[in-house]
Amino acid sequence: MTTPEIIRKEDAHLIPTYRKMPLALVRGEGTWVWDSNGKKYLDCYGGHCVTILGHCPPRVTAALKRQSEKLLFYSNVVYSDVRATAAMRLAKMAPLRQIFFCNSGTEAVETALKIARKATQRSGIIAMEGDFHGRTLGSLATTWNSNYRAPYADMLAETVFAPFGDLSAVEAILQDNRDIAAVILEPIQSIAGIVQAPDEYYRELRALCNKYGVLLIFDEIQTGVGRTGTFSMSEQMGMLPDLITLAKSLGGGMPVGAVLASDALAEGVQYGDQGSTFGGGMLAMAAVDAVLTTLQAENLMQRAAPIFEQIVKATRPYVQEVRGRGCLIGLKLDMPAKPVLAALRERNVLAGGSADPHVIRLMPPLTTSGAEIDFFAQAFADTMATLHE
Repeated sequence: MTTPEIIRKEDAHLIPTYRKMPLALVRGEGTWVWDSNGKKYLDCYGGHCVTILGHCPPRVTAALKRQSEKLLFYSNVVYSDVRATAAMRLAKMAPLRQIFFCNSGTEAVETALKIARKATQRSGIIAMEGDFHGRTLGSLATTWNSNYRAPYADMLAETVFAPFGDLSAVEAILQDNRDIAAVILEPIQSIAGIVQAPDEYYRELRALCNKYGVLLIFDEIQTGVGRTGTFSMSEQMGMLPDLITLAKSLGGGMPVGAVLASDALAEGVQYGDQGSTFGGGMLAMAAVDAVLTTLQAENLMQRAAPIFEQIVKATRPYVQEVRGRGCLIGLKLDMPAKPVLAALRERNVLAGGSADPHVIRLMPPLTTSGAEIDFFAQAFADTMATLHE
C-alpha cells in the first residue's frame, strides 16, 4: 500500500487518540526504519522509548521464532520454562528480585499502587508535578497533566501532587496527611521534558519515606532496563525504592510490563490479590530473556554514558541545555521544538517532542554507533542553521 492508502485506512477505523507523524513505517533494522515510500530514517525516538536494542534485534527475533513454533501462549495458571528463565535472569540483574509480570507500563503502575495500599492499609498517594504514570484510572490519578485527568476527575483515587525536587513540600504533605501509602515518581520525568533532580534528592526522599513509614515507588518505565547506564537509576543514586515499575525497553518491542518488589512486600501478596491473563505469556517472556541476555552479553549498559557524552558534545553549540542521562536525552532549544522535529524528519531523523514546547527528546538504542550519532549531529546542525537564518 502507498502511504496515503495506509493513512486513509487507519483513519477510517481507528479512534483518533494520537497525533501521528505523517509517515507509515514498514520495516526496521538496528537504529534505522524505512517508510512505505522506501525512505530511510535514523530512529532516535524508538516508538516512545521502547527499542533499547534497536529494531528487530537478532537474539529477540530468533527467540520469538523459536517460541512461536513451540507454544504461543498459556496463562500463568501453569508453570513455564521460558517464564522461569526470564524471571531468574531479571532477578539477577535488577536491584529488587520479586517480580510480577503484566502487559504494559500503566498496568505495572496500577499493580504497584495496589501493593502499596494493601501493605500500608492506607489509600493516599503522593506524586510529582510533571509526572506521567499512565492513562488507566488508577495510574491516571497519579499523572500530572490535567488534560488527561480532568475528564475523569470524579472517578480518580486520592493523589496529592508535590513540586518535583522539593523535599520540604513532600514532608509537609506527610505531616498533614497520615493516610499516605506511597510516594511515586519518575527518576527522570521524560514527557515533562527530561527533567530530573539532584542525586541527593532521591536519597533524602528515601530517608523521608522511611521516617513516615511510607513506601517509595520508582516508575522506571522509561529510565529502566539499563537505558541510563545501570539497570535501575536507583543504583546510580546509592538508594533502593520499595517498588520499581518496568515496561517499554523490557521487551525490546514486545508488549510487556513488570513490577519489582522487595522481599518484604512480596511476602504480603496473597493468591488473588493480582492477576493478568496475558502477563508472563510465553512470547513476551522469550523477548524479555533475549533482551536481558543481549544487554549482558554485549555489555550494552556501558554504552549509555559515551552515547550521552557524544550527543552533548555534538549539540552543545546549538542548544541552551542538554538534559538527562544515557540514552534518555532532552535538548532545550531557544525556539519551539515542533519545526525542528519536522525539519529533522526531512533530513531522515526521527525524534520526539515533550510537554515542554522547547524540548526535543532523543531515546536512541544502546546499540547506536558513533557514526550514527555523527549522522544525527550533522542533521541537527543543518536544521538549526537553516531555521535560524
